[in-house]
Amino acid sequence: MKQPELHIQDNFSSTKVKHLTDALCDAISQGKYKTGQALPSVNQLSRQYSLSRDTVFKAYRELKKRGIVDSTPAKGYHVAGMMNKVLLMLDIYSPFKDVLYNSFVSKLPKNFKVDLVFHFYNEHLFETVISDSIGRYNYYVIMNFSNEVLHESLRKIDQAKLLILDLGDFDKNDYAYVCQDFGKSVYTCLAGNINLIRKYKRFVLYLPDESEHPKILIRYFKKFAKDHHLDAGVIKALQKINLTKDTAYLIIQQKDLVEMVKYCRTEKLYIGRDLGLIAYNDTPMYEIIENGITVISTDFALMGQKAAEFVKTRQKIHEIIPTRMIVRGSL
Repeated sequence: MKQPELHIQDNFSSTKVKHLTDALCDAISQGKYKTGQALPSVNQLSRQYSLSRDTVFKAYRELKKRGIVDSTPAKGYHVAGMMNKVLLMLDIYSPFKDVLYNSFVSKLPKNFKVDLVFHFYNEHLFETVISDSIGRYNYYVIMNFSNEVLHESLRKIDQAKLLILDLGDFDKNDYAYVCQDFGKSVYTCLAGNINLIRKYKRFVLYLPDESEHPKILIRYFKKFAKDHHLDAGVIKALQKINLTKDTAYLIIQQKDLVEMVKYCRTEKLYIGRDLGLIAYNDTPMYEIIENGITVISTDFALMGQKAAEFVKTRQKIHEIIPTRMIVRGSL
């Protein structure tokens, strides 16, 4: 029986062992070798691709370590199982990222293994993880480093295997993506609840300079205020914020909202009457504190589900996950 041809890269960016390992991994993941099927012998690969026997041994050893192949004495190597490896790289940990992750892995079959990594907006870490992962995974689901531009490191990944997640206010038609909209959708959420916001004399967005939250929100916040003739402003530093009555605040970071709730308790300001609070991205905590915190939030469970569909089907997807406003007692 004729053996499938392996597509072994020929460049100097990595070792021959890695090139062969990646080629075998791709052949198995593409179904060229089925579960239980015998793989070429060490001698066959050595002769056919002009590789040393040691190189072939090391490649098979790496695939055994990953659980993709196994060996039987006197019979050689065979495919142990169709194991698909997925790199899921998110920005930072938060409760709603936990929802995304659990939704993602729960929708995948058992023969998918997900490695979760956070880049923490450390560009060197982001670049290193991607560089080291090339060829080691069947699929890449990655939260981009910025909302404004596709990071150059992502261009190293086969487009057919890459899904851009969450951040993506740039031209990305060549790539599969499941993202949220940080601008127009927020405007729509606020406009749909304008009567609640008008309870207050002033509307303030607090978005610190150091926050990684996409700054496109500022432009749409200002547009919303202008279109609805509101007295509004944007504050970028906590020391400049002075909580006042008859003001509604849109707060992006959870730690800032906690500080504001503590301040209101100290100053005996009643949230939802003396001033209003709107948080960004829902968490279970927001349902129970201060008679409930109103939130603008994306459905992260749906985002995880859509990402899993891409991984299972490898069908290119272009989808913006809807953002909604959940009204609770704080507004």
